Amino acid sequence: MLKLAFRTLLASLLLMPGILLAHDARPLYVQIDTLDSEPAAERLYTVKLQVPPTIDASNRPYLMLPDTCQHQPMGTLIRLHCATNLSGQTLRIGWPQHNPSISTLIRATLESGESYQKLLGPDETSWQVPTERGTLAVASEYSMLGIEHILIGWDHLLFLVCLIWIAGTFKRTLVTISGFTVAHSLTLVLTTLGYVRLPIAPVEAVIALSILFLAVEIVRNRRDTLAWRFPVAVSTLFGLIHGFGFASVLQDIGLPKNDLGAALLYFNIGVEIGQILFVSAVMAIFALLRRIETFPLAGAQTLMVYGAGSLAAFWTLERVSGF
Repeated sequence: MLKLAFRTLLASLLLMPGILLAHDARPLYVQIDTLDSEPAAERLYTVKLQVPPTIDASNRPYLMLPDTCQHQPMGTLIRLHCATNLSGQTLRIGWPQHNPSISTLIRATLESGESYQKLLGPDETSWQVPTERGTLAVASEYSMLGIEHILIGWDHLLFLVCLIWIAGTFKRTLVTISGFTVAHSLTLVLTTLGYVRLPIAPVEAVIALSILFLAVEIVRNRRDTLAWRFPVAVSTLFGLIHGFGFASVLQDIGLPKNDLGAALLYFNIGVEIGQILFVSAVMAIFALLRRIETFPLAGAQTLMVYGAGSLAAFWTLERVSGF
């Protein structure tokens, strides 16, 4: 019985490539890239249409373009000459015989430098190119991205918790966090604008190491060290490194060329808003727990700092091994 089951499994594995080939789920791929246009009144694009090999040659799909565009074949690419930009225009997929019910993946890079990606279902054959975002929309979107990034960045949050712990008083915390803010804002701007470049893998490792450093300082509890006496010096130094981490996220997201300054500014504002919300919540919780006489605050703090240090040590080793 066992041999029969093994043979059945082996036969299934051998037949699987044929089954997968017969039911190819690869989508139709459409890539649109913007070219520098001269004269300025004309917009130039290249279009790449990649058809899955399972589609019969007689049913090869084609792209139906707006009336304002003329196309010119260029080998595997199509060059578009458009009187206006594609923003807001509708692109359609045509099939000579029938729609074989496959998905369509579209990627487009517009004049602003913004990139869009859309996966159309098997029953969808048209896509409206998004209109370019105005400054207000950019401000709203990048502010939310900044807030979201800081609130889901556990390494940044743990570093802030350790800073609050070492700073102690409200005044020292305010000065310490301000140093961190100024420092990471500086490297965020310089990196995004291309003035400074650092490989992200070592940066991420040093960010984890910064948490481990503070956790060790808290456990040792030697109040005569630099970290305890001048926490703003430590927050500023490591803040420069954290700024490179923020910049790498922003580079992955992408910045619109037409509103580069606004996107950069509001992303940083979003980071600061998220940081203020988190620091305020942590300080409020600490203040509340101190008022509860029966709460084992010292034990909870010890448990938390050992947990933060252990997690930071794991992150450091993991990120160093990934170099």
